[in-house]
Amino acid sequence: MNKWNWTWTREPKAYSISDERIEIVTNPHTDLWQRTYYHFRNDNAPVLQMTTSKKYFSFIVKTEFESKVRFDQCGIIMYLDSENWIKGSIEYENETFQHLGSVVTQNGYSDWATTEIDAKIKSMWYRFSRRDDDFCIECSEDGEKFKQMRICHMAKANNEIQFGIYACSPEESSFKAVFTNMEITECQWLAHDGQAPDEE
Repeated sequence: MNKWNWTWTREPKAYSISDERIEIVTNPHTDLWQRTYYHFRNDNAPVLQMTTSKKYFSFIVKTEFESKVRFDQCGIIMYLDSENWIKGSIEYENETFQHLGSVVTQNGYSDWATTEIDAKIKSMWYRFSRRDDDFCIECSEDGEKFKQMRICHMAKANNEIQFGIYACSPEESSFKAVFTNMEITECQWLAHDGQAPDEE
């Protein structure tokens, strides 16, 4: 635990933490969502994070999960407060497909961008990268080739941030999420090599 300086936001009932492996057993009716479309506010999912002021870095983690009920999910997160956060995960839908996607919540409103993947997939790598107050989430099935999921700007993330992992079960469910192969590296999200930035 000392290696990563993890801090809980809403500690789950069942979990285990070592430097190399984290297991979280989700509690039923836990979720993160703010207002949009559903018109409810859910902010009770367990989040395990570390804090940094470093402006350029990447955080990599492998997830393995036994999800089985609609919306069961686990993945990567930057949770600043109840109204400002980013997450990337797989959300179970049914025996045929699940949603690989990301949510960006700013000023108390969430969005959700997804693509359907096979329900048989029970493992995914994520890479979360920061370039100042811009962020990128990528995913990989093998931990080698990462594909872009989301680029976004977070107005509130202009200095110190918290980032890490989460798992939750919005409906009547509980499952085990396992996080391994955690690594912090130099920023793997390279500077743009096309059009030059506008002058401020």
